Amino acid sequence: MCPLPSSEQAWEALQAGDAHFLLMDWETDDEGGTQLIQRIRASTFTKAVYILLLTSSTLEDGAASIGMDDFIYKPYKEAELKTRILLAKRILSLAGNLAVAREQLESQAVFDTLTGFMNRAAFLRQSAGELERSRRASLPLSLIALDIDNFKTINDTFGPKLGDQVLEIVAAAIRDKSRPYDCIGRWTGDEFVLALPGVIGTDAEKVAERAIAGVRGTRIEVPNEPPLNVKVSAGIASLARITTSTEIEPVIQQARQAVARAKEAGGNQVFMV
Repeated sequence: MCPLPSSEQAWEALQAGDAHFLLMDWETDDEGGTQLIQRIRASTFTKAVYILLLTSSTLEDGAASIGMDDFIYKPYKEAELKTRILLAKRILSLAGNLAVAREQLESQAVFDTLTGFMNRAAFLRQSAGELERSRRASLPLSLIALDIDNFKTINDTFGPKLGDQVLEIVAAAIRDKSRPYDCIGRWTGDEFVLALPGVIGTDAEKVAERAIAGVRGTRIEVPNEPPLNVKVSAGIASLARITTSTEIEPVIQQARQAVARAKEAGGNQVFMV
């Protein structure tokens, strides 16, 4: 890491492609810090930029709107900072691998044409790779399954054309509430799956809740009918420890079973196993 004295110099380094990881001190950084993050998130860099904040302020969930990827409260231990930097490097590596994989997969026509997500076979291969990489790095991994509530009723009532529109809108909401390097697939029909390396427990739950909230905020116009308010349920299966015998498909099935329990409880919610 190379220290840069100002936000403008950091921006120049990012534009030149010389940096992809940004460690910012929220209290001592110059006044351009917030604007810098906004510029980064509005940019079209070919490679992902990871932002880690050091702060003594209480950020809570509102910090997500700042645009950072992670934060550490001060004072912090050196070991904690090293762990967060290792995770950032892992995620940046994933982002690069995913970009390469996307180009390769596109040439093999394995992306779902309706949603743009990986299809089932591609997601299985990619998530299995993420499982193995997480095992080697001693990192956790979470699987999130998302299923549209009452999709069959919507499809039967309004027809498959509107059903496809619902799928496209839900996929866009999931993509909007996910990180650009997250591994996302369309599992089957109206069911989506996400593999999140380095994420576990309540952090995975927050990702699922953001996706649900994003879908809940969409309205689909229907001729001669009130707008549809689409809702989804989510299930999470997390692995704190991954061994050589751990396989990805059983974890996906656990997440799907958690979705079923969320639906049984009324839907439009998250259930963790």
